Amino acid sequence: MPTLSGPNVTIRTARPDDRDGFFALQGDPEIHEMFGGSRDSCRTMTREAADAMVKRLSDHPFAWVIEHRSRVIGEARLDRVDMQDRRASFAIGILDPQCLGRGIGTEAMRLVLRFAFDRLQLHRISVRVLAYNRRAIRSYEKCGFVLEGREREAALVNGEWHDDCIMGLLDRDFR
Repeated sequence: MPTLSGPNVTIRTARPDDRDGFFALQGDPEIHEMFGGSRDSCRTMTREAADAMVKRLSDHPFAWVIEHRSRVIGEARLDRVDMQDRRASFAIGILDPQCLGRGIGTEAMRLVLRFAFDRLQLHRISVRVLAYNRRAIRSYEKCGFVLEGREREAALVNGEWHDDCIMGLLDRDFR
């Protein structure tokens, strides 16, 4: 996988030494909740969990580590890449709370989307995002994603049901 670079982020394949970067991030309850985890299930990152994260990213055909100022801050993936229908789903996670709300995730997303549309020649990218994750929804919208539907009460978080928003982006809308 190629390294993708922007003014504030580098998107690159995982390396064994990323274990220390993911371990340093620990677990932030608010971020964990934005991904659909309950606050009380948020655990401190262990070295074993960091190793597993690096292995999962290394084994994935379209997964990257996100770096900001030479520090690991998260991950991005194209999942379920279907070259026949030229589509995939997208996932991104900024795990460093100091990097939220600063446009860093949006920049990282644009780099991966440019790769998906220009290099892989995909036609469509979809995302699922919890309806209460307004920061993520705004970031997706900045990149051109549009709301296509809502899956009602699809996620049980902190003992309450929440909707998933289904968003999509076509190659012509990204350009």
